[in-house]
Amino acid sequence: MTTSASVTTEPEGAIPDGGTVTDRLVEANAQYAAAFGDPGMDARPVLRVAVVACMDARLDLHAALGLQLGDCHTIRNAGGVVTDDVIRSLTISQRALGTRSVVLIHHTGCGMESLTEEFRHELELEVGQRPAWAVEAFRDVDQDVRQSMERVRTSPFLPHTDDVRGFVFDVKTGLLREIDPA
Repeated sequence: MTTSASVTTEPEGAIPDGGTVTDRLVEANAQYAAAFGDPGMDARPVLRVAVVACMDARLDLHAALGLQLGDCHTIRNAGGVVTDDVIRSLTISQRALGTRSVVLIHHTGCGMESLTEEFRHELELEVGQRPAWAVEAFRDVDQDVRQSMERVRTSPFLPHTDDVRGFVFDVKTGLLREIDPA
């Protein structure tokens, strides 16, 4: 297994019409900014909810959940796993910015189901330094949602843990399936 991804024959970071992906994103931002108007809101989410989800590019959380700009805090990482850094973000979200509910979203076909902690060992061999972080890979997505719910519910830093719910998003149908925490 290689830890470096290669999916194209183009030079790294290049896009077929020239330039880099980052150049394309910066150009898109210039177009966005040209029509941008200050929405007049602060950082406090209108719905007082924080959504923790996988970083998978197939998940359009705002569309899937009917959310608008300003409705929620969105925290994303590989697998949507509740790590120490997610607890950090949730703590700030709740204690400083008023959120009260937490929604956890994993999904079918997650790449974290095909990794193991061996990934860290391979990285160490490749770069000469062992990562300080755990991979947090899993085999059973439902069980990992349960574990993530438990991590949120038992964190001493989070004062609002009575409305924590977990789901698995089906990448083929777009439907959420709620996970029983038991």
